[in-house]
Amino acid sequence: MTSVDVSADLRELKATLASVEAVLDLPSLRREKEELEAAAAEPALWEDAEHAQKITSRLSYVQAELKKLAELHSRMDDVEILFELAGAEDDPSAAAEATAELASIRKAMDELEVRTLLSGEYDERDCVMTVRSGAGGADACDFAEQLMRMYLRWSEEHNFKTETYDISYAEEAGIRSATFGVKGPYAYGHLSVEQGTHRVVRISKYDNQGRRQTGFAAVEVVPALEQTDEIEEIPEDELRIDVYRSSGPGGQGVNTTDSAVRITHLPTGLVVACQNERSQLQNKATAMTVLKAKLLQRTREQERAKVDELRGSATASWGDQMRSYVEHPYQMVKDLRTSFETADVKGVYDGNIDGFLEAGIRWRMSGEKNV
Repeated sequence: MTSVDVSADLRELKATLASVEAVLDLPSLRREKEELEAAAAEPALWEDAEHAQKITSRLSYVQAELKKLAELHSRMDDVEILFELAGAEDDPSAAAEATAELASIRKAMDELEVRTLLSGEYDERDCVMTVRSGAGGADACDFAEQLMRMYLRWSEEHNFKTETYDISYAEEAGIRSATFGVKGPYAYGHLSVEQGTHRVVRISKYDNQGRRQTGFAAVEVVPALEQTDEIEEIPEDELRIDVYRSSGPGGQGVNTTDSAVRITHLPTGLVVACQNERSQLQNKATAMTVLKAKLLQRTREQERAKVDELRGSATASWGDQMRSYVEHPYQMVKDLRTSFETADVKGVYDGNIDGFLEAGIRWRMSGEKNV
């Protein structure tokens, strides 16, 4: 890489960083950090645990964003000096190290730039995810469990908290469905692009003849409900509430009482269950919160569909098949909307899905611009 190329690349990266900082409103971020630090230092903060968690979570996020921006400035200064030293000393190994660092900076910049695209009304929120097995028997159930693990691993890698509300285990292997919350800044903005039908193609572990099997799983993502959301109380005659004994792995007391709660919204057929707490009342409260979030999301989707119909929109449906995971006869995970793909199937199952999320966010943004 010539000095001219390096100078041009650095100028482009610095211009991009300046644009990102303008979109993120750096002065406002710094002010917010000071305000949150003051709030976090209040002696009475933890009298309201939920509010305290929001304050500390947001503070951690803002601090991390500012640190990331400062580090990028420092890294760009350092890599410029590294290229100059490599050229002056005619050192190929130093030049290779500088080139690798420049590529790493560009990757970090791309990830940061994607964050500026998360400007939707609910993108900043936590989210609730549901993974359901579809056609494909035991392989589909096993695949659904792999997807749940994939999202939990991704959340762990990004320091997002997760809370599992309900798991329905399949008889032979895997799960029929699971509902869990992902809590962290922009959790919904990042993971909303995962909504849709996922397909796996592999040699079945559950077929005596070892034949190739196709299985499907559906992923649903809704933004978490907040106190500012306007949603009417649901009349009791529209709800069927069933209590039952929790199933599957759990603590010593989890399977001995009828603490699990299943709520069915009769007009829509939506069903929500929760069994993660020992208390029936706690499970009922959590299930009602998830149900309201899903009803609110359904209302939003219906309103959006009406607008799209008026506009003559032909954008892809989130419910359509959107990603394939091929384990045989070759290794490939491919997003059918964005064409982003990787041969590292194991890495994807281990939560390495940032490339898919970034491509999905950019794809969604381009679709919104074209509507």
